[in-house]
Amino acid sequence: MRIGVPKEIKNHEYRVGMTPAAVREAVHHGHEVLVQSGAGAGIGCDDAAYTAAGARVLPSAAAVFEAAEMIVKVKEPQPAECAMLRKGQLLFTYLHLAPDPVQAEGLLKSGCTAIAYETITDAHGGLPLLAPMSEVAGRMAIQVGAVALQKASGGRGVLLGGVPGVAPGQVVVIGGGVVGTHAARMAVGLGAEVTILDRSLPRLRELDDLFCGRAKTVYATLDATESSVLDADLVVGAVLVPGASAPKLIKRTQLARMRPGAVIVDVAIDQGGCFETSHATTHAEPTYEVDGIVHYCVANMPGAVPRTSTFALNNATLPFTLALADKGWQRACREDANLAAGLTVHAGAIVHEAVAQGLGKPWTGIDKLLG
Repeated sequence: MRIGVPKEIKNHEYRVGMTPAAVREAVHHGHEVLVQSGAGAGIGCDDAAYTAAGARVLPSAAAVFEAAEMIVKVKEPQPAECAMLRKGQLLFTYLHLAPDPVQAEGLLKSGCTAIAYETITDAHGGLPLLAPMSEVAGRMAIQVGAVALQKASGGRGVLLGGVPGVAPGQVVVIGGGVVGTHAARMAVGLGAEVTILDRSLPRLRELDDLFCGRAKTVYATLDATESSVLDADLVVGAVLVPGASAPKLIKRTQLARMRPGAVIVDVAIDQGGCFETSHATTHAEPTYEVDGIVHYCVANMPGAVPRTSTFALNNATLPFTLALADKGWQRACREDANLAAGLTVHAGAIVHEAVAQGLGKPWTGIDKLLG
């Protein structure tokens, strides 16, 4: 199969779909890999590294899209990229389609087959291709939140770890999944007082054992969530419903009662955000203020640390990339129900129920597609 790897064009996105090591694996499997010139510059891998791995370097994204049978990316295709996709072409990338009707229309119009990283599952019900970026985003949430809390950034002027004689900052993490766990780990490491909210008692027990009392676990009733958020210096939104839009957990009326200069980091912004006042921002302009509360809602947070993120992502995506290239998408999905869970769009139809519901569109079951 001819696999295409274009350069990412989303604002301040420096990751790349395949590392040279991943390219070498694909070539070893007998596939041809076409890489756009400069695609790996953001992770410190130049064209020569890709050539040495066996790739053919092409001068433009148009050349890659035209020649490739499968496109491997990181972020959702931008309008210019959707216009280059074609019927029968396979797209393998993050889509986060439910809150993005413009992208959905572009993919449907193209006629391509799109498989989303974020809804592929594993044998334990986890999301293995979302997990590495969730780990990065969770850890980054505390890093960027700490900066946003500085007075010069519009925050309360609170040092998360405090100092002897001065209380540390209050960090509230809503959601005890991968993002929430890694956010809590970083916040605890900095010496903050950390509260984790979740609706799963088994998960709260696991977190209690993991943090050995260094973080407080609270069952996420409406009352507990509100009271925790109102007392917080930094709130991390880490709630995800696979394939669907994120639930709005904090309303604007509650926001106005928070501590002035408090910070919200909405890691769920890729799925529409879990705060009523959230809207997507970029690394160029990452924050804005509503009712005196600083919002950080960058939709591609791991793109700020592209080398770490790309290598972590490729560790997870490579087996699926090879399966798709070796077998073709139909056979690969037929033989692996976890991979089939990522099938989102095919030939002008949405084939993922949660995505279709999020967009308010009809959906087509995948059974007849797989035969």
